[in-house]
Amino acid sequence: MGRGVRREYGDEAEAAAVRYLEERGWRVRARNWLCRYGELDVVAEREELLCFVEVRMRSTAVWGDPAHTVSFAKQRRVVKAALHYLFAHELQGRMMRFDVIAVVGRGERATVEHIPGAFDAGM
Repeated sequence: MGRGVRREYGDEAEAAAVRYLEERGWRVRARNWLCRYGELDVVAEREELLCFVEVRMRSTAVWGDPAHTVSFAKQRRVVKAALHYLFAHELQGRMMRFDVIAVVGRGERATVEHIPGAFDAGM
């Protein structure tokens, strides 16, 4: 699978994750937020909780649960980027959580699994 196709699948999975979150009362603050430490797929908030969401996808479940592909190294990068986001937007002191949203399949047939608190900043 080429880079362009992977990006297309990734964009589609992130759009499904955003729809999922918004339907459940989350307000999306940012998508694909970049800094020198890495990228945050989705930053969402509900009430006082700020949530940093790593989106993973697979076109089929044959290759396993995409949620299990978030390595410890990736978790560290997400946490560092999240801390940078907090300071850049003067949000220190907000409650925060790190979630994973796994999207399996494409289009109308895609399934979305939300894993709240999938990892923490305790690295």
